[in-house]
Amino acid sequence: MQGRFNRRRFLKAAGVSVFLPAGVGYSVARNRGTAESSAKPNIIFIMADDMGYADLGCYGQKHIQTPNIDRLAEEGTRFTDCYAGSTVCAPCRSVLMTGQHTGHTRVRGNSGKVGGVGPQKRVPLKPEDVTVAEVLKKAGYATGITGKWGLGEPDTTGVPTRQGFDEWFGYLNQKNAHSYYPPYLWRNEEKFMLPGNADGKRGTYTHNLFTNFALDFIRRKATKPFFLYCAYTVPHSKYEIPDTAPYTDKDWPADAKVHAAMITLLDKDVGQIMKLLKELDIDKNTIVFFCSDNGAAKRWDGVFDSSGPLRGHKRDMYEGGIRAPMIVRWPGRVGKGEVNKSPWYFADFLPTAADLAETSVPNNIDGISVLPLICGKKQNTANRFMYWEFFESGYIQISVRWRNFKAVRLKPGGPLELYNLDEDIGESTNIAEKHPQVITMIEKWLTTARTESANWPTK
Repeated sequence: MQGRFNRRRFLKAAGVSVFLPAGVGYSVARNRGTAESSAKPNIIFIMADDMGYADLGCYGQKHIQTPNIDRLAEEGTRFTDCYAGSTVCAPCRSVLMTGQHTGHTRVRGNSGKVGGVGPQKRVPLKPEDVTVAEVLKKAGYATGITGKWGLGEPDTTGVPTRQGFDEWFGYLNQKNAHSYYPPYLWRNEEKFMLPGNADGKRGTYTHNLFTNFALDFIRRKATKPFFLYCAYTVPHSKYEIPDTAPYTDKDWPADAKVHAAMITLLDKDVGQIMKLLKELDIDKNTIVFFCSDNGAAKRWDGVFDSSGPLRGHKRDMYEGGIRAPMIVRWPGRVGKGEVNKSPWYFADFLPTAADLAETSVPNNIDGISVLPLICGKKQNTANRFMYWEFFESGYIQISVRWRNFKAVRLKPGGPLELYNLDEDIGESTNIAEKHPQVITMIEKWLTTARTESANWPTK
């Protein structure tokens, strides 16, 4: 199965007609005991889209079946206090790719307030932006991505193949990703036509193509270190799926059945990926991350309670908007069946991946390597400031976490709300008046927390 991408094999395996036209601080090596395990680990990052903190069985979900992802948690470590890069799609992905929080990263919203490309004002990454793919590629990794990108329109400097990825298959524009039956996707820098979806037909479900790309990429790159970023689009709306089994007979709204079926389909495909790693005998030298890109869309309160105990949803600066499920599995390196409450966030992924690859990181990142934490070592990740900002209300909103404290400001010049997450995970009681010294410290830090953005100005 080694060699170049084979379009015919890829489409056939995905059930699509083959007549479609062509188209640093912790050394990994020091923690290993055998010559066989001394190779740099493969890195797989699997991300759901709009899946809530409590949409998985291992995070408390009672109605949606996720046996494979739950098994991932049983075989790895489940993090309770991991945070996405933002409360919406594009900036979250920018934080993940650049290691910079939303006060510094290039893409700070789904659409720019000023400038941007096309009618949706999409802001692309620029050549000077260094992504985790570029960092790993320089360290000898093969790099691939499938699913939703959201950081560069066609023919801009932001497309994945101009940002460190050897291979790319999926949606560039997150608005186009709202359809699971589009007329085309992108394969590297060319359109990949889907005739089965022409003229509004629903012949080719894109999620299945993404999984097939992932499996094919792993097979072809199994003999060298690889980085695979699976940016799945489920369970984001539109609510479209070929089959709502095993929820067809449930007494739920129609879209709720699709939401659950999407997550269970994703779970099945996570199982396929894990099975392949074992078949190829690269399971023990592959670290797998699984998460969601932001909080749950506000749809399923009373059905799935996707935010669980958290306040808010996607587009909120409260925990329900930015806290995400995160599971990490790496046999023999990451604790098995453990639960870790240490806080970290998407900005930490780039330096952690660089640590895994034993390579350097850009100087201007906000994240830190949490590889010691992931591998069960003592690491204090709480005594630092983690920062988020958001602009869709027409002005900047901000959120900060420091230790067990969470601060939220919902409008410029407004007071900081303050919550003790250890005692009040639902952020129900504002304790700002009781802790003026904490408010003062956070206010002082905020004066240097961010840089101005030409695309998202605050003045």
